[in-house]
Amino acid sequence: MSPSAVPHSTASDHFKDDLNLSILGLGVAYPDIKNGPEALDVIARRHYPESAALNKVLSINKFTGIDTRSTIATVDHPAINGPEPPSIAELDSIFRQEGVRLSVNACRKAIKEWGGSIEEITHVVSTTCSNSANPGFDHYVCKQLGIRSNVEKILLHGIGCSGGLAAIRTASNLALGLSFRHKPARVLVLACEITSMMVRSELDSIHKNQEVRIGVCLFGDCASASILSNGVGVPSSTEPIYQLLGWKHDVLEDTEQDLGFDVDPHGWKVILTPRVPTLAAASVQPAFQDLLNSLPRYHKQNLPTTAADFDWALHPGGLTVITGVEAAMNLTPEHLRASYEIYMENGNSSSATIMSVMDRLRRDEGGRENVVACAFGPGIIIEMMIMKRPSLATVILPTEDLD
Repeated sequence: MSPSAVPHSTASDHFKDDLNLSILGLGVAYPDIKNGPEALDVIARRHYPESAALNKVLSINKFTGIDTRSTIATVDHPAINGPEPPSIAELDSIFRQEGVRLSVNACRKAIKEWGGSIEEITHVVSTTCSNSANPGFDHYVCKQLGIRSNVEKILLHGIGCSGGLAAIRTASNLALGLSFRHKPARVLVLACEITSMMVRSELDSIHKNQEVRIGVCLFGDCASASILSNGVGVPSSTEPIYQLLGWKHDVLEDTEQDLGFDVDPHGWKVILTPRVPTLAAASVQPAFQDLLNSLPRYHKQNLPTTAADFDWALHPGGLTVITGVEAAMNLTPEHLRASYEIYMENGNSSSATIMSVMDRLRRDEGGRENVVACAFGPGIIIEMMIMKRPSLATVILPTEDLD
């Protein structure tokens, strides 16, 4: 079987017409600092001699399609200007400060939009691939938010850029369990990544091994959060941001070596082979069709069932990933406008990016009612979800920032 195929059909696992799952609040927190492509040149030339591999990477860096990347630090931050790249212990210390700060900010935005009380939160589902300390970063975020100590927490790891959508899927299944018990579920979903501090580690490998490693050209920092509800106890007048209709998770066969994020004494090393854009693009159509087949409402109610009938919240893993999916699904840049915009303005922030794209998309007054969210992670994992937006004319969107 081709490694691009999605091998395990779930067409027989039909979702109910109304899961009553919805997102009631969304919050995104990017750092204030924006670095253009020239920032990588500055750091590279400051610490490493010219070489064929480094010159190739810096050339690629000029043509990624990213205008700026959101980062927690400028090119003069002490951690990336020492004689050696920062150690994993130093990176952990930075994450515990900056990652937790961004996470708390994103969560507060989502909670404020939801309008509920911290006391109502039943679960917290978090994810990151740029920290692996114990206790996890979610422990410190919950303490700062004042979330009760007996609220159940789940921290997902090892799933990279697919983590944000995987966390929403996990939260959805938890919420359905409480629905079965006729109990309310208000799940705080959180994704946070601090990748910019690993720039020296990546440059070190490029210099020492003469490898062309393009991950150093793509990644930035972000935290994003959402509040997911199962509808129990929610006033009928409450207007959701998104209604969740169904989802799909699968792994592409024989692709473990193509996409990864391996632990290293100096943080983590990005594994990204040239096959990834092609593999990702080829997997979307069968996954999309399989997911549609699991949603009887689209067939019983004669709803739109072609990819172009949906808006797409695609994780912007790289420009060739976005354009590859666009071509494979016969879409236009307009269908993927939110993904393009987030990618150009902030870069790829791994697991935290998908909720940022969803947040951008819901602010578009001319958007389509039906939305597909899709992300890829190490494995290669594909995560896909179909959502529905309410009438945007009735939604009042928050605009203010929180400290």
